[in-house]
Parts: sequence; C-alpha cells; structure tokens
Amino acid sequence: MNLLQGSKIWRPSSTATKQVLITVLASSVNQRVRSQADGSHYTQTPELPFIPGLDGVGRTSDGQLVYFLTRDPKFGALAEQTVTQQQLMFPLPEDADPAQIAASVNPAMAGWMALRVKAGQVVGKRVLVLGATGAAGTAAVQIAKTMGAAHVAGVGRNRDKLAALSDLGADTTVQLGDTAALAALPPADIVLDFLWGAPSATVMMTLLKARRDHAAKLIWIEIGGAAGPTLSLPAAALRSTGLTLVGSGQGSLTLADYQRELPALFTALAAGKFVTPTTVLPLSQVHDHWQDRGAARLVFQP
Repeated sequence: MNLLQGSKIWRPSSTATKQVLITVLASSVNQRVRSQADGSHYTQTPELPFIPGLDGVGRTSDGQLVYFLTRDPKFGALAEQTVTQQQLMFPLPEDADPAQIAASVNPAMAGWMALRVKAGQVVGKRVLVLGATGAAGTAAVQIAKTMGAAHVAGVGRNRDKLAALSDLGADTTVQLGDTAALAALPPADIVLDFLWGAPSATVMMTLLKARRDHAAKLIWIEIGGAAGPTLSLPAAALRSTGLTLVGSGQGSLTLADYQRELPALFTALAAGKFVTPTTVLPLSQVHDHWQDRGAARLVFQP
C-alpha cells in the first residue's frame, strides 16, 4: 500500500521530514503496486521520474532491519537503495525473513487495520470475509480468528481455496453465488469486503433480508474493489436496517493509526502467522515478471 501519499492525507511537521537511506532487501509486486504504476489507483497522480514499489524490507545505514513505506514516487521500493522518512520505518526482529515480511504485510495489513481501527470490538463477534480466497481475504480469516471472533465465515469463488480455509480458522465457508447458504449463516456483526461491485450488492441484500432483527448492528467495511468500483444499493437498505458502511484504506486511516497498530502485526508475521505464499526473484527480472499472477506473491530482491 502507498499509505501516505499526498498532503491531504498527512502534513508532516518540520521534525517529521528526516530522510533515511535504506538498502533494500526485498520488495513485493502486487495489484496495488501495479495500479500505482499504471495510474489507475484512486490516490495516484502521474508524475515522472518514477520508481514503482510502495513498501519493503531493508537495512538502515546503522544496520537496523526495518519494514518501510515509501511516500515519494521518485524513490520507490523496487530498487537497490531508496530513501524514506524516519516516521515511515518500523523495526523488525533480526530473525525476520525479509522476503516473507515483504510478501505478507500488504495482504495482512488490510484486514488487520480494518478490524483494529474500523470494527472496534472483535472478541465474541461474528465476522464474514467476502473475497476470502484472495491473499488479503485469506489473511483476514486468520486474523479475525486470532483476534477472538466467535464465528468466521469465508465467502469466495475458488472451491479449493475455500476448502483450505477451514484449516486457517474459518468456521464456515460459502461459495459466492450460493444465496441459500448465505442466508442460512449466523447473522454477521462485521463484514470485511474485498470485492465490492455487483457480487457485494447481492451478498449484502441477501444477508440483510435474512436477519430476524433488522435493527441489529452490522458494520460493513469496504476494503477492496476486486469485483468492481461501484455498487448499487437501495436507500431502504440503510433506512430499514442497522447497516453501517465504512471504508478502510489509504486516506481513511491516519499515520497514527498505522504507527499504533502495525508493530503487533510485524511481531505476528515474524512469528510465522498469516504467511503468504511467496515467489522470490532477482530484481533484474522485474520487467519480465511484472504481470505474473498466481497464488504466490511476487517478491524481488536486489
């Protein structure tokens, strides 16, 4: 994620602009990085010169292992060295695997921040992850269960990946499009939506109509737009139910939110939790593999 690009999101103080040189050890390429590069992400303003890459793992000049974010598009993470602000670095345990951290932070961060900042109390709640077979959705299933959710439902398209979610913490899995199975689920308290678009609209209306207590609170957190950028929703769905729609992502989360919540995520990742399958390649091959898509997250190392 490019978490902090643009002065509307964060205005640094005079003491917050200290720049640090980082020797990059690993940086990932994912859809967020690709949308940054092609200008299609909602935060992106085309600007040259430009080096892609939004985050990674590296070492500072004094040898400290850190996870870092990049804010200036002239100094992206897909490089041998880059420059970032001191406030955008987070120390890592020395035994952390740079490639695994670089691969896993982006997908895990989405669900982690949504639950920690937007959802409020997770312990004892029923959580539904929509788009649970993607990398971020799969991590969100594990994270919700780790945070104490009483019931976690995973909804997605890929049957094989859905079946595997049971071993990762999902209490129930539902094939996307199976409205009968969706309506039979225990009423959700929190939905983490990585899809949006028409599939989310169908799931939303199915869940709302199936609720016996229409006034019961349902927090629907929009995180990704894998199925489309817009959603058509009847006005009555908001007036006649306890539905609350919120977003979680760049612009709705503050620097203080990340600084407060990410250290615990890094500790969990370094301990081997929420691991993302990873393919590691030399940085010299980034052009050849830029569009590669598969189950494994692409990580490039100089």
